[in-house]
Amino acid sequence: MTEQNSQNTTYRLLKFISRQPIQLSRFIAKMLAGLVNTLKISKTSETIRLNLKLALPELSDEKREQITAQAIRNELMSYFEFFSIWGSSNEKNLSHIHKIYGEQHFHDALAENKGLILIVPHFGTWEIMNAWFAQYTPMTIMYKPVKNPTADAFVRDARSRERANLVPTDESGVRQIFKALKQGGTTVILPDHTPNIGGEMVPYFGLPLATSNLSAKLIQKTKAKALFLYAMRNENDGFDMHIEPMDEAIYQGSANDGSRVIFEALEDLIRKYPEHYHWSYKRFKASPATDSIYHLSIAEAVALAQKIRAETQAGTQATAPASTEVPATVPSP
Repeated sequence: MTEQNSQNTTYRLLKFISRQPIQLSRFIAKMLAGLVNTLKISKTSETIRLNLKLALPELSDEKREQITAQAIRNELMSYFEFFSIWGSSNEKNLSHIHKIYGEQHFHDALAENKGLILIVPHFGTWEIMNAWFAQYTPMTIMYKPVKNPTADAFVRDARSRERANLVPTDESGVRQIFKALKQGGTTVILPDHTPNIGGEMVPYFGLPLATSNLSAKLIQKTKAKALFLYAMRNENDGFDMHIEPMDEAIYQGSANDGSRVIFEALEDLIRKYPEHYHWSYKRFKASPATDSIYHLSIAEAVALAQKIRAETQAGTQATAPASTEVPATVPSP
C-alpha cells in the first residue's frame, strides 16, 4: 500500500469514527476517565492535580481531589466530543446546542459592524460553538497545522466548512485578522496559552507568566467589540452556550492592562466552574522563576508559587518584560 493510499484510508477511518453518535464518544471518555482516576497512572492527571494546587491553594485537599477527578473526566469528554463535532454536519452540531445565554450581546455587537473578537478560553467544549456563529458571520481564525498530515486534513476540512478562513499563526495571519476586523468581520482567539517566543509578564492566579497580548492589542487597535464565550455540556446529550460582554476597561490603558481584564474574566469563570477548565496544560512554567516547577515535588512547587505570589502582591517582584512574540504585533491601520 502506498503512503498516499494509507493516508486516504486513515482519513476515511477518521471520518467514519467521528460520525458515530456523540453519546458514544462521551461513554468511551467516561470509561477511560474512570480508569485513569481509579489507577492514578496518568502523568496528565499529576499535572492537573498540581495546577489546581497552584491556582486554587485555598481549597481543601478533599475538595481539590474531587475537582481533579471531575476535571480529568470533563477534559477527556471534551476531546472525544471534539472528534464527533468535527465529523458531524453543521446542522447536527447546531441540534446539540440547547440553550444560549446572552445571545443578544452577540447580535448587538454584530449590528455595530465594528468587527467582533470572540475570546474563547480552554474551557468546556468550545468547538461546538463554531457552527452557531458561522450562521451569522464569516470568521478569520488562526490555525496551527496538526503534525500528522492526515489528521491535519481532517481537522482543517472540518473547520473550513463553517465559513472560516484559516490563517497561519504568524504575522501574516495577524494582518489578515486585522483586515477582516476592519471590514466588520469576526475572529476567535484562545488567550490562555504560552507564546512560543517572548510574551509579556501578566499575572495569572497571582503568578506573572509570559502571555501573548494579541487579543488585547487587536481589541485596542481596531476598537472591535469583544465578547467572552464558553460552552458546557448539559445532562441532555447537548451543550449550553454562554456569551458575555467583556469589561469596557479592556479598551483602556496598555495591552498588558487589556490582558489583565481578560485573565480576570477567565479566573472568575474558573473559580465558578473549576471542574470544566482544561488543566492539563503546563501553563505555570511560563516564567524564568517557575520554569522548573513541574519537575519539583508538589510541596516544593506550592512553596515556590506562594513565595512568588507574595512577592508580586507586595510589589517587590522585579520582572523585566520579555520581547513580544511576532503574532502579537498588530499592524497600524
